[in-house]
Amino acid sequence: MTQGSTQEPGSDRSGRTTADTVLHLFELQARDTPQAYALIAGVHSLTYGQLDVRANQLAHHLIADGLPPGAVVAIGTARRTEIVVALLAVLKAGGAYAVIDVEVPLTGQRQLAALTPYVLLTDAAHHARLDDGSGLRVIRLGAEAAETAGRPTEAPERPEPGATAAVLFTGATVPRAVPVGHVRLLAAHEGWAEVIRPVPVDRHLITHGPDLTPFAAGWTRALCSGGALVVPERTPWTPEGIRRAIETEQVSVVHTDPAGATRLLIRDASTAAGSGGGSAGGARSRRDGDPALRSLRLVTVTGDRLFLDEQAALQARLRAGARLLNVYGPTETAGVGAWFELPQLPRPLDDPEQIALIGTPFPGCRVDLRDGEISLTPPDGGDAIPTGDRAGIRPDGLLEFRGRTRDRITVAGAVLHPHAVESVIRSHPDVGAALVAQVLDGDGTGRLVAYVAPPADAHSWPPGTDLPESGRLGAHLAGKVLPTRTPSAVVRLRTLPRNRAGQEDREAVAKPVLAVKPGQGSAAPGAGKYAAAGRGTLPTPLGLIGCGLPLLVAAGLVFFVLSKIFWPGSTDLSGVPHPWAFLFFVLYLFEGAAFAAGLLFLIGGRAWMVRHGRGQGRGLTTAAHLAVVYLLVAWWPQDNFYRLAAKQDWPLQAALVYAFNIPLMIAAGIAAAYVTVKPPSPFDFDDEDD
Repeated sequence: MTQGSTQEPGSDRSGRTTADTVLHLFELQARDTPQAYALIAGVHSLTYGQLDVRANQLAHHLIADGLPPGAVVAIGTARRTEIVVALLAVLKAGGAYAVIDVEVPLTGQRQLAALTPYVLLTDAAHHARLDDGSGLRVIRLGAEAAETAGRPTEAPERPEPGATAAVLFTGATVPRAVPVGHVRLLAAHEGWAEVIRPVPVDRHLITHGPDLTPFAAGWTRALCSGGALVVPERTPWTPEGIRRAIETEQVSVVHTDPAGATRLLIRDASTAAGSGGGSAGGARSRRDGDPALRSLRLVTVTGDRLFLDEQAALQARLRAGARLLNVYGPTETAGVGAWFELPQLPRPLDDPEQIALIGTPFPGCRVDLRDGEISLTPPDGGDAIPTGDRAGIRPDGLLEFRGRTRDRITVAGAVLHPHAVESVIRSHPDVGAALVAQVLDGDGTGRLVAYVAPPADAHSWPPGTDLPESGRLGAHLAGKVLPTRTPSAVVRLRTLPRNRAGQEDREAVAKPVLAVKPGQGSAAPGAGKYAAAGRGTLPTPLGLIGCGLPLLVAAGLVFFVLSKIFWPGSTDLSGVPHPWAFLFFVLYLFEGAAFAAGLLFLIGGRAWMVRHGRGQGRGLTTAAHLAVVYLLVAWWPQDNFYRLAAKQDWPLQAALVYAFNIPLMIAAGIAAAYVTVKPPSPFDFDDEDD
């Protein structure tokens, strides 16, 4: 790519309003359609009129509390209805809002540290989790209800707002605060409106966390166009909750990330098709569609690269006429940048599994490529922003994503952008996703490792068993990738880990120490989520146990199969950030090893106890044998049940406590008795024998 390549700005906005802010657009909707629903959240739903009144009351409270114009107000609560009320109130009071993550307190505390806000709006449930004792000014959202009830319901006399409307956060492990002005927030909304053409009857659902850009800046797509925003009543969205809300609330527009779109359109649809009906082979035809998703007219996917074959597979799951957009939108530009949908292609392309298109700029945006790196001019015409992402302009004029600068690797003194190799790896028919990383081997030499996962619609069982080991993958890459850039080891995963923003998380993949050099033997092929396979790799810790103890491998297979039947997804760490994912992974290994050891002890433990026992008698020996078995096997099912149980499902919590903890105490008591009870002596006699 030559220096100075440019993709011209998107089309002009033909219907630009005279509104000066997104708040003005919302207030116009509240004035014209006060009875229409603005927020749909079960019993907590609000009409435009109700939402406007509550925001006005809270705005008066903030002004009376001395909020300076332009001051930043942090919003930390799990209830999204309260988040929307609060952010509108902050704008009405002349401040700038910033939504804080309350589900991961450490992230929320880091966000607050990056902000230094004037005040924190939160509730009692999250105050202690967010307040680190720094003396932060706090207004309790629950406590202020009584005070705001007496406040005026009309909009306050609007103070002169500051330049900043919102402070948005990147989804990185250490979040970065990005101020966004009123003009940019409005321009971003107008760009979205021209691309997706929202109408008042639309019902929007945003799956991202409320602190992330798609929600913190994306609420305008619904509330500035007269539509309704569908939000969860209390807890965050779950895949089941999203699907249920789409069906029951007749959601027409969904904004999500690649993993969320895959769960919604491919995996759930495949599950539904496999459970009954559908065409031969259990696959539902496009004409049939998925009845639960028939209300959808538009799905926007943002947050990470989306390859053409993936986009086509998602599009095929929607009913005829529905649109699916791949959106490239950095935080600095309030979530707009470039967008692509399949009809933009002038003709079908070869190798769609190797191509990720981000299309054409949003209205008002401009893309310049400087040495292959995207420099994005925001929709309000501000200074161009270097994004750190790489791209190229194709002969057909479409922008093609080519990786991120921060991911580059130095191999044999040359710079390697792993996206290029990962794209070729994806051309293997059994690979759906791939990451390439550099891992240190035993002598400190860096070697390339490929982390591969199966396609979302793969039907192999267990998942990932069809994935290639390094020999097969090397043969596939021969002639397509230079030998120095061909991974010498393969780690096979069920899915690639992703961070909170939906991006593939390269820092979260396991980094095994590779002790075996190419040509010095092969590790045993693995399968499933944690298995490493092929020449030059060491298996994961569970595999190391299995290499020396075949019986533990058999027990481990039982562990794997039962987990997929009774607790699917309970050990899924794709959404857990590093280093916590590694710590939980180690815990799962210990639980699995204990379960396997318990099964082995159930089979052969009693004979060993009798042979080496203390002579306490058959009854106590049998009880001790079963107690030890229970002490070993109980941790894994107990942990899975607790992990999948709702924290406030008190009947289930009580049942789990009594079902597992009481037997654990009894088993411990039996084991203690077995160890401490004095064995009978052949020289001791009962009185009856005298």
